[in-house]
Amino acid sequence: MSQVTRRIVRELHDEPHLEGRRISVQFIKTQVEDRGLEPRTVADRHDIDVADVYRALTYYHDHPEEMRTVERQRESVVEDHKHLTTDPDDVRD
Repeated sequence: MSQVTRRIVRELHDEPHLEGRRISVQFIKTQVEDRGLEPRTVADRHDIDVADVYRALTYYHDHPEEMRTVERQRESVVEDHKHLTTDPDDVRD
């Protein structure tokens, strides 16, 4: 198992993530709370300590305004780049 992460930082894409990793707080929250995966499963799949999963979840819930801002920024980026994607229904064989 990986070394214990001690902090949540904002060095990557200005989004909170596990120190020394590219795993965001938002990603962990989505995996556990939205997809229903167990914290241990998320930890095992991403080679992190289960404590880091709980740290990320705690950070998410301790900073609701910051996380809403992150979510709005993600939605804005997706919307801004939507014209660059192709709808699978529009692709012909």
